[in-house]
Amino acid sequence: DAAETSLLNKLIRTSLVESSHSVEILQRDPTSPLFSARTFEELPLKKELLQGIYMMGFNRPSKIQETALPIMLAYPPQNLIAQSQSGTGKTAAFVLAMLSRVNAAEKYPQCLCLAPTYELALQIGSVMELIGRFCADIRVTYAVQGNRVAQDAAVKEQIVIGTPGTMLDWCFKRRVVDVRKIKMLVLDEADIMMDTQGLSCQSIRIQRRGCQMLLFSATFKETVRSFAMRVVSNPIVIKLRAEELTLRNIRQYFFPCRNQEEKYRALCNIYGSITIGQAMIFCQTRRSADWLLVEMSQDGHQVALLTAELTVAQRANVIQRFREGKEKVLIATNVCARGIDVEQVTVVVNFSLPTNQKKEPDFETYLHRIGRTGRFGKRGIAFSMVESRDVRLVQKIEEHFQTKIKQLDPDDMDELEQLEN
Repeated sequence: DAAETSLLNKLIRTSLVESSHSVEILQRDPTSPLFSARTFEELPLKKELLQGIYMMGFNRPSKIQETALPIMLAYPPQNLIAQSQSGTGKTAAFVLAMLSRVNAAEKYPQCLCLAPTYELALQIGSVMELIGRFCADIRVTYAVQGNRVAQDAAVKEQIVIGTPGTMLDWCFKRRVVDVRKIKMLVLDEADIMMDTQGLSCQSIRIQRRGCQMLLFSATFKETVRSFAMRVVSNPIVIKLRAEELTLRNIRQYFFPCRNQEEKYRALCNIYGSITIGQAMIFCQTRRSADWLLVEMSQDGHQVALLTAELTVAQRANVIQRFREGKEKVLIATNVCARGIDVEQVTVVVNFSLPTNQKKEPDFETYLHRIGRTGRFGKRGIAFSMVESRDVRLVQKIEEHFQTKIKQLDPDDMDELEQLEN
C-alpha cells in the first residue's frame, strides 16, 4: 500500500531525487516575506544542526528545502502545506524545523510529529537522530504501539514522533503530553493518513492556537485540500510537481511467443545480445515468478524475488541488495510496479502483460512497470513477452498511449544486437 511504498523508498534511497520541476508557491498573506535559501548557512540554523545536516550528506538545500525551510524557520511562525514527491528531502527539512524550534533547557514535549505507520515513525526518528546528533540536550521519544508510559508520568523528551492513535492516547487519555505547550505539529504523509486513519478529527484535537502546523503530502487531492482548510489557518502552500511517468525515453518491443518456455528463450536471447546493467522482470502471478526464479538461478544469474508475501522489512532488504548491485535481476509481481526507484535499471521485461479481471490491458500498471526504467531522464528499454492470443493487447496499449511497440522475433539475435546502437 501507499504507506509501505513510502517507507521502502525512504529505506533504499541514499541520495536525493534530482527533479527539474520548479516549485510553485501559493499564499494568502501578501505581507509574508518569502525567499529561497541557496545554502544552509543562509538559514537561522544553530552550528550543531549545520554539522548534522552536512554529516547527512546534504551539501546544499534541495529544491523543496530551499523554499520550505525559510518558511518553516520564520518568525512569527508560518503554517505550511508542502506537496512533494518521495525522495526530495522533505523529512530532513521538517526535522531541521523541529530541532530549531525546541528549547533544549525545557524538559517537556514541544514538537509533535505524526506518521501513518510505526515503521515510518521510526524512520523519521532515525533521520532526527542523525541530524540532531550534536544537539546533546534534545531528546526524542516515540508515541507508538508497544512503547508504554505510565498514566500521569509526564514525558520529558522535547520531541515526540508517533502514530495518530497512540499520540492521541498520550495527549488526552493518559495526559502525559500537555498539548498547550506544543509549539509545532508536523503531519507527514498526510494523504495516506487521511485515507486510512480518520486523521482529521484527531489532528484538530491536538492542534492549539499559536501552534505552528506543517503538513506534508505526496498528493494534494481534494481530501487533503479540505482537511487543510479545516486544520491549518492561513497556510502557505508549496508544490513540487511530481515527476510524471513518460514513455518518450523508453523504447518498447514485444516478442510473440507460443508458451512459457519460448518466453524464457527470448529472455535468454536478450541477455545474450545486449548489455544490461540491472533488470526488473514483472510476472502476473507468484507461480510464474517462482518458476522464473528457479530457471534464471540455474542458468547462473544473480536473481532476487519481490512478492506481496514478504514483510516490509524483507522487501526493504531485497530492494536494498538490488540497489547495491548484489543481485542484477529483480523478479517482481505487481507489488513493485510503482513507486520504487532504482537508478541503475536499464531494462524492464514484462514476462506477461498486466491485465485486469476482464483480461483487458491494465494500462496504469503497464505504465508504472515500464516506468521503472528510463527514470530521471535516462533512456531505457522495455520488452514484453506476448502469447499469440494476446497480441491484441499490444495493439490496445499502442492505441491508448499513442506509442509504438515494435515486434521482434524471439530467435533473431541480430536484430537484438542492433538495439545497442
